[in-house]
Amino acid sequence: MTSPEPRSRRRKRWRPLASPLTRRILAVNLLAPIILMVGLLYFDRYKQGLMRSELAGLATQAEMVAGAVGEGAVTEEAYGFLELNRDMAQTMVRRLAEPAQVRARLFNPSGDLVADSRFILGAKGQMVQVEDLPPPNRRRGWRANVAEAWERVATWMPEDDSLPVYAEKQEQRAEHYQEAKAALGGRTGFVVRTRHGGGLLLSAAVPVQRYKQVVGALMLTADGTGIARSLFQVRLAIAEVFLVVLAITTGLSLYMAGTIARPVRRLALAAEQVRHGHGRAHVIPDLSKRGDEIGELSVALKEMTEALWGRMDAIEAFAADVAHEIKNPLTSLRSALETAARVKDPEQYRRLMAIVQDDIERMNRLISDISDASRLDAELSRAESQPVAVAAMVEALAEVYRATAEGQQLNFTVSVPAGDSLEVQGIEPRLVQVIRNLVANAVSFSPEGGTIALTAGRDGGAVRIEVEDDGPGIPEDKLAAIFERFYSERPKAEKFGIHSGLGLSISKQIVDAHGGTIRATNRTDADGGVAGARFTVKLPLG
Repeated sequence: MTSPEPRSRRRKRWRPLASPLTRRILAVNLLAPIILMVGLLYFDRYKQGLMRSELAGLATQAEMVAGAVGEGAVTEEAYGFLELNRDMAQTMVRRLAEPAQVRARLFNPSGDLVADSRFILGAKGQMVQVEDLPPPNRRRGWRANVAEAWERVATWMPEDDSLPVYAEKQEQRAEHYQEAKAALGGRTGFVVRTRHGGGLLLSAAVPVQRYKQVVGALMLTADGTGIARSLFQVRLAIAEVFLVVLAITTGLSLYMAGTIARPVRRLALAAEQVRHGHGRAHVIPDLSKRGDEIGELSVALKEMTEALWGRMDAIEAFAADVAHEIKNPLTSLRSALETAARVKDPEQYRRLMAIVQDDIERMNRLISDISDASRLDAELSRAESQPVAVAAMVEALAEVYRATAEGQQLNFTVSVPAGDSLEVQGIEPRLVQVIRNLVANAVSFSPEGGTIALTAGRDGGAVRIEVEDDGPGIPEDKLAAIFERFYSERPKAEKFGIHSGLGLSISKQIVDAHGGTIRATNRTDADGGVAGARFTVKLPLG
């Protein structure tokens, strides 16, 4: 049975050409022009305005033709009765409607069709229908081809359902058209209809009058090609703008994707390689020269990776140091127990048991300090900083050590500024632990009758805390090494194993977490000799 393919390889194999962030950038930037383009299909208000304008113009033409017919094609019969002259009306309607490229129909007061511009009077008096032939094929430009394609598309689009459908009966009468009926009643009528094959048909009818008497109704009809042409021109202009905007938007989106999505993807791939890879060959790309947030992200990831490797190195070193420090008392303990099994002398047996007891206490103290050091980072990252009065803290610790060190014949002095609390932001129990470690170190090296001085004050934008003793001082080449883990150089008179060598290391770790510094120096006397040790802690003001 074969093992499943690693997850990282599966991701690489199925990774799309365009990242999700690239697709989102394109979608967001292209949304506005696409909505604009879709809006080209719906110009209701503009279309309604065009229809009103066309109907008004059609009504004006109808009034002109009706006026001419009323003056020239109306005959006066007996008793003042007015009647339309069919032959003259047919000729006038035909002649007047032809230049306007509209269809004109004339109805008499009874509703009968008197004249139709689509028909002409033949040689033998019969009516002949006229059909306009399409223009001959000529070389057309791209706009004409686009217009023809748009007309084909427009036929698929649904028309307004509220418009009536135009239907022409073989024998036409005025009552078939509501605008013609309105005109026979002395009013101007307008109607917009749709054709079966698609398109609009606009109609306007006006009364034909002579001496204020309605003698007929003239109805002009025009197709909506003008409206469709105007709408097409507007749509074409917006479409041209859309194509330019689309090209610019796409180019800018791809540029943004190249400057945002691709670098982020590179960083993600590098982080994934660091996570799944072995060794330290995988490097986070350095994009700091960009000078933007992605550059800052690359620097942060790079520093985070280096910090993780540093933390892993520290953990490995810490584990090795712990193993070494625990191994020493274990070796001594095993040796003492093996020897005690063979010893017959009670006094020697008691000494061996005392060694065993000391080793157990040493291991207990060592394990406690190791446990404290191992969880210190997590505790410092979780705890919230609060205002800490350093002056009061130093004075309280001095009082505690005065009360507990009476048998050691040590003197404790405190120097803090009057009326200044020396407030800093920090974790008070841990800052107390730092001062206790420094004072405990000074106590262990101070001779009988010696003085331990605690001083606190302002130093620029920081609070300075100093702990001085009268001991032998620190070797000059060990001033930095004393802060390393498990470093132990104790007084000769001190019992071995009392200290684990982690106190000063823990103190430095706490001070560093508070953004401060800690260093060790030697005090000198008037002759230039070493008069004792001095530890200086600086913490930023709160």
